[in-house]
Amino acid sequence: MKLVVISAGLSLPSSSRLLADRLTDTTRRQLTADGHDVDVHVVELRDLAADIAHVMVAGFPGPELSDVLEAVEEADGVIAVSPVFAASYSGLFKSFVDVLDNTTLAGKPVLLAATGGTARHSLALEHALRPLFAYLRATVVPTAVYATSEDWGTAGGSTDALADRVTLAGRELAALMGARPATTEDTASVEQQLPALTGPCGQEASG
Repeated sequence: MKLVVISAGLSLPSSSRLLADRLTDTTRRQLTADGHDVDVHVVELRDLAADIAHVMVAGFPGPELSDVLEAVEEADGVIAVSPVFAASYSGLFKSFVDVLDNTTLAGKPVLLAATGGTARHSLALEHALRPLFAYLRATVVPTAVYATSEDWGTAGGSTDALADRVTLAGRELAALMGARPATTEDTASVEQQLPALTGPCGQEASG
């Protein structure tokens, strides 16, 4: 299983990355418990800001951004976390989404999360992020996670309420990833085995 984690936090360290890491850990643990090997690719959009601006002007991505876009294309699931600015996702987050191909996220399980300074902006997940990913035809998990500074405890811990939301959302993403249909490679492998499983008239071979 390939899991791509997109963090649009601007500070270092950032609460968006902290939340992304918590969601990643929960999702990975659940997938592992379900018998899947998990390959995690974390993307810090802050490090790609210049490349994202360049592709929007020049029309083609550089090597580093190309690798990220390919990783998202090949992912079995995505975790996307943005800070909330002016009651919506950040400009950097939207710019990255804008450089994705319109079909990249179609049918792909996506967990949405956001961070902000006040709980009043929590609805940004529902009126901004969820419609954006619905437009891209992603399969968005039911539970979105919003965290404010008050949700983080001391020494990098978190409140029980946030921990519960993270756990629920991570399990939902893992379930959707595990339920995805076979990939093209898997389908080809099955088709290669069919001649050995069927007789000359398409009947099931005996034995």
